Amino acid sequence: MSEKKQPKKISLAKVFVYALLTIASVLSIFPLYWMFVMATNANDAINRVPPAFIPGGELVTNFTNVINTIDFFGAIWNTLIVSSVITIGVLFLCSLAGFAFAKFEFKGRNILFVAILVTMMIPPQLGLIPQYIIITKLDWLNDLKAIIVPGFIDAFGIFWMRQYISSNVPDELVDAAKIDGCTNFRVYWNIAIPVIIPAFATLAIIKFMYVWNDFLWPLVVLREESSHTIQVALRGLIDNYVRDNGMILSGTFWATVPLIIVFLLLNRLFIASLTEGAVKS
Repeated sequence: MSEKKQPKKISLAKVFVYALLTIASVLSIFPLYWMFVMATNANDAINRVPPAFIPGGELVTNFTNVINTIDFFGAIWNTLIVSSVITIGVLFLCSLAGFAFAKFEFKGRNILFVAILVTMMIPPQLGLIPQYIIITKLDWLNDLKAIIVPGFIDAFGIFWMRQYISSNVPDELVDAAKIDGCTNFRVYWNIAIPVIIPAFATLAIIKFMYVWNDFLWPLVVLREESSHTIQVALRGLIDNYVRDNGMILSGTFWATVPLIIVFLLLNRLFIASLTEGAVKS
């Protein structure tokens, strides 16, 4: 008689881990679901006790009110331009600076790197007045350049890239490329960049989400409605006398959808790149 296969035993620890992950996932998704529920209900359904816990039928009405109140699509377009340009600029400039700090020896390198790290400890609000004066003198008020240009340099991005390049780009590989006649930029472009794609994906997610959600600086320098980013535009949904929570949450929900899509795309790229980097010959 053939031996019967014994059923696999599921350990108690594995059950606990999966249960914990399931609970954490539900708790993470619930705020987004709750925002969607409020975006699909009328104001009276949101304000009653207990509030509605299932989606309603006011999604189109609430979003129509959003479009009639603010230039929603124009603000989304402005935010997409600003977030994309800043993210691309940060990835290039910060990786270039990180490569220089990690692989080049030059006078004052450590002092300059420490100075960059010190700037991470300074609250960004302290730089609002000097930046505003500079932007005013450059005549960049109500122009997206007022957000894009100051956003190109990121101290955390330089630190992140320097640490990643130091750990994952061997000095021997850089030296061999230089012996073969490669310039410093070609070593960066052909040797470093293919290795640091996971770092690119991680920094892109962080920077894109930060710029997309930034409110204070765009509020200061973008006064005309045609130049508003989405976070500044959403402020126009709040009325001092009558607050339509369904309309507000509808605008907030649809403003979050592009961010979720970009995050998922970059997250997949990050996981794939990290998996490739984990395979060693």
